[in-house]
Amino acid sequence: MTLEHVDESDNGHDEPHGKDVASRLNWLRAGVLGANDGIVSTAGIVVGVAGATAQLTAIMTAGIAGLAAGAMSMAVGEYVSVSTQRDTEHALLEKERRELRETPDEELAELTQLYADKGLSPELAHQVAVQLTEHDALAAHAEVELKIDPDNLTSPTHAAVASFVAFTVGALLPLLAIALPPAGGRVAVTVVAVVLALALTGVISARLGGANRRKAVWRNVIGGIVAMAVTYGIGALVGVAV
Repeated sequence: MTLEHVDESDNGHDEPHGKDVASRLNWLRAGVLGANDGIVSTAGIVVGVAGATAQLTAIMTAGIAGLAAGAMSMAVGEYVSVSTQRDTEHALLEKERRELRETPDEELAELTQLYADKGLSPELAHQVAVQLTEHDALAAHAEVELKIDPDNLTSPTHAAVASFVAFTVGALLPLLAIALPPAGGRVAVTVVAVVLALALTGVISARLGGANRRKAVWRNVIGGIVAMAVTYGIGALVGVAV
């Protein structure tokens, strides 16, 4: 194995493409989970209110309020979480910049050792570390030592918008399912629609994560059914009491 061989492999298009695919899969997985949350939480609200009253206005008011509150909560939570992560990444990168300025020899030795720990011979690890340091020392250390891509930090705004949209799209399904049928079939139609939607999101999430589809589907479906059953029961008890 030679340094030229390593360079040729690293200069190909497979690795950047792989990173792009992984990033897209992560966003898609987050979108599926956000939509799943929107489906379950909004379905629980509208079915619960339907257990207490047959008035469509009350049901839709509660459902729309739940959609708005849930979507905003998801967006704000995601923004705060990703902002904290991004601040931490910035701090780590700034620390690495300072170390590269103040102790470049120690940093080169550290990078060499990191590549040696990955299985390269000491001589080859040193050559790789030298070339990568000459090309972009910060990027080299960030990737191997910190597991961070300085040029591709997650955007809090993008994460918040994606969560907001995903939750809203998921929440629209139980809202439409409860609003469109006649009064006698609202709960039944909503339950069926939610079960089918949760089965679909279970299949998608399992496929993205390489997990067992049957387990993912049953987990999603059973969780949704339990949530709707509990909220419907509470709504029915409250409706009788009131």
